[in-house]
Amino acid sequence: MDKQQTLKYYFGYDAFRPLQEEIVDAILAKQDVLMVLPTGGGKSLCYQLPSLLMEGITVVISPLLALMYDQVVALKANGISAAMLSSMQELEESMQIQEQLKKGEIKLLYVAPERLTNDYFLALLHRLPINFFVVDEAHCVSEWGHEFRENYRKLSLLKEQFPSVPVAAFTATATKAVEQDIIANLGLINPKRVRGSLFRSNLIINARHRIGDGREQLIEFLKAYQNDSGIIYTLSRKSTEAVARFLQARGVMAKAYHAGLPTEEKNSVYGDFVADKVQIVVATIAFGMGIDKSNIRFVVHMSLPKTLENFYQEIGRAGRDGLSSETLLLFSAQDIVQQKMFIDDLPETPYREHAYYKLESMVRFANSEGCRHQSVAAYFDDRIEICKDKCDNCDTSPAEKIDITEAAQKLLSAIWRTGQTYGLHYVVDVLRGSKEQRLVKNGHNTLSVYSIGEEYSKSQWLTIGDKLLELHAIEIGEFKVYKLTSFGAEVIRGMHRIDLKKERLSIKNAEPKKSMSSFDDYNVGIYDKLKELRIRIASVNNIPPYIIFSDKTLKDLSIKLPQNKNEMLEVHGVGEVKFERYGEEFLALLASRA
Repeated sequence: MDKQQTLKYYFGYDAFRPLQEEIVDAILAKQDVLMVLPTGGGKSLCYQLPSLLMEGITVVISPLLALMYDQVVALKANGISAAMLSSMQELEESMQIQEQLKKGEIKLLYVAPERLTNDYFLALLHRLPINFFVVDEAHCVSEWGHEFRENYRKLSLLKEQFPSVPVAAFTATATKAVEQDIIANLGLINPKRVRGSLFRSNLIINARHRIGDGREQLIEFLKAYQNDSGIIYTLSRKSTEAVARFLQARGVMAKAYHAGLPTEEKNSVYGDFVADKVQIVVATIAFGMGIDKSNIRFVVHMSLPKTLENFYQEIGRAGRDGLSSETLLLFSAQDIVQQKMFIDDLPETPYREHAYYKLESMVRFANSEGCRHQSVAAYFDDRIEICKDKCDNCDTSPAEKIDITEAAQKLLSAIWRTGQTYGLHYVVDVLRGSKEQRLVKNGHNTLSVYSIGEEYSKSQWLTIGDKLLELHAIEIGEFKVYKLTSFGAEVIRGMHRIDLKKERLSIKNAEPKKSMSSFDDYNVGIYDKLKELRIRIASVNNIPPYIIFSDKTLKDLSIKLPQNKNEMLEVHGVGEVKFERYGEEFLALLASRA
């Protein structure tokens, strides 16, 4: 088969996506390669397809077991021989895979970077006909990247040990500086460099100031995604569990995931999520990097990520199937202070200074009133046109602002009158006239600022406090006490006017903006029946449902309603192998609905 026939037979696609064929041709020509392509752009196919057209074995280096496992399962579902070697396997299984490799029965072998430093494994590789190496998540090579890993740095040994074997490096996120670092450290020789546009037209990006704990904004957002899969990121292990409990109490199928959970529980949550048994995972950044689930419709951040690289990679987990998906970032000035505290604890090195720069870039993005897609692209040295309607800033008219100078003066005065020795919640309680025992005991119910702020709710006062933090009118000292700055003193004296977006004092600002694509105009009833069938088949075969057919394929089936094999092969994502395994059952269901 040629590459076009292979594309259709194994993967079910009639044509390559942009840039894919260029990389496939370079690998077939035995060139070194560096590809930077957003998540969902189809990087995996760029090395899986040429492997099928070449003699020998392709070795794929990947950072996470979950990612490798998903890739191997998906490849096997497409009729492609693949395996992974990991420390989690029994010796007998490992030896069996090694025998299959020696017999040429495996086309793609997935391994973690640590295995490349094992002398026994290197000796095995020297006895195998390797056609090329793949370094996935290649940004992990660079110490200037956001996920630097020491074992990735050692992958320079690939060119040292196998000088005649090409290396193909792939990543979704890399600045030009990180690109150069990848090339230098992997020793790539005159590589074919392809960089895709970072604009993902199926992804809507929203960023809003968090009101209170953000939970009401979250519930408002989730109204449009009641039966869809999504990930919610929080900053701490404790908050993942708290938000998951909150959602469960609202009738949402949600579970928490963080590094502190027992391995068995983490595996259970992960398995339930990919099998569509759990709708939402509330997680720290410990979750997601290795997930290959294609039908994640939304990603929410409940607090500010530490870098734009982290943010972009995390939102990239939504809409991998190309269907419309949405992201929501909720943040506050307190998040910024907390992230700075984390960096302050690092040793004084160039890395710490670089971390401050990355955080400042993230803050500018969150507060920006320009196109969000354009802001992300610019950070990664990419230039794109404004998105027009794929982010909150481009899809809304200019925000109405209100004068909150008087309210700001009240809050600043209350901080001053209470001695600059309390947290913001306490100060707001004074303003709102709370009768809380500690407040009365401290005599703060006799202050002139006591109960002068009843016109705003507590969450609204906290938002006003956030604005004053952003303007550096106040700062957070040791033990999280709030203090005035010289600028704050000037505000009290009436030297500055303070404006605030009106929407920030309301929770009605998190409504989703689902956009439509050609695949969104589908028959919902038939689509739901197809999903039920997919889950049954997945359960019998013990594989994730999306590996059988993606949501995009099911929607296309519900639109085209194929009645025979030839018609079904015209459906997006249906190739010969997938049809032979699952096609007849889906055709039977569609025939019964006709």
